[in-house]
Amino acid sequence: MSTLPVIAAVDGSEDSTRALEWALTEARLREAPLRVVHAVRTAAPRGAEPPAGADAPDSSVIVQTREALAGRTGLPELSFATLDSSAASILPGLGAEAQLLVLGSRGRGGFASLLLGSNGMACARDADSPVVVVPRPGREVHTDAPEPAPGARVVLGMSAEFPDPEDPGPDPALAFASREAALRSARLHVVCAYPWPLVAWAAAGEFVPTAADQEAAEAECRQLVAERIATLKETFPQVTVDAEVAAGDAAGHLVAAARGAELVVVGRHRPRAFSPVRMLGSVTHAVLLHAPAPVAVVPTAQELAEAAAASGEDAA
Repeated sequence: MSTLPVIAAVDGSEDSTRALEWALTEARLREAPLRVVHAVRTAAPRGAEPPAGADAPDSSVIVQTREALAGRTGLPELSFATLDSSAASILPGLGAEAQLLVLGSRGRGGFASLLLGSNGMACARDADSPVVVVPRPGREVHTDAPEPAPGARVVLGMSAEFPDPEDPGPDPALAFASREAALRSARLHVVCAYPWPLVAWAAAGEFVPTAADQEAAEAECRQLVAERIATLKETFPQVTVDAEVAAGDAAGHLVAAARGAELVVVGRHRPRAFSPVRMLGSVTHAVLLHAPAPVAVVPTAQELAEAAAASGEDAA
């Protein structure tokens, strides 16, 4: 059975070049092939047949990328493709045939003021594989939090919500982050924020949460983190885990923890019954916009299972 590739999307921009370099390192760590793709909608001459299949003749972007990598040593197995389609419509679907989809935070199109381009947003929300968005360098983080301890780190944003009782398996984001930490000989920095202070509309004489209630909420969150981490101890015994449990703004804590990190891992939002569609969630969205490190968005267990089932049906 062939190894699924890491896929890097390029468009000739500096953002995509940084993403390509990150993807090259990741493919080497995973001992996986790297597929480099450029999606561009071409206008076929009147009466001409469109290119056979999804692949179009190599674009100038792919030609330039090939030339830039020519002669470099230690590269993973490489393949290149120009896809005759708009990036936003075709890139998310590539996740079904990839271990990982990597792209820059912004490409050539769109508005210069946007911190995250539409392609990155679409892939993070819709792809069937984990998606890594590589930010531009120099993002400033305004926080009073102390600098994280030095050393290689992978940061994981862990939800304070209890897991879905219908899905008792390991959390996909935790499993992904643990593997990344193992590949990079890094420690795993787990950040779990519980909501506090509670927003309460308390009339006179009604119950108002106390300091003791906050201590109980923190203790419950710590227990939840410990139980989840324990599920992968046997699989990744070499990974050292630092757990940070904090009150309040989860996105703010994660962005602060991202300083100096090699990767930040967050899960895609679990759909609610009244909205059974793929969602990023406000915390994931904020981390994508503001974290100074590459951000991996991992699909839910249900989405990964559905993608695997669909892949099996296609193979049959």
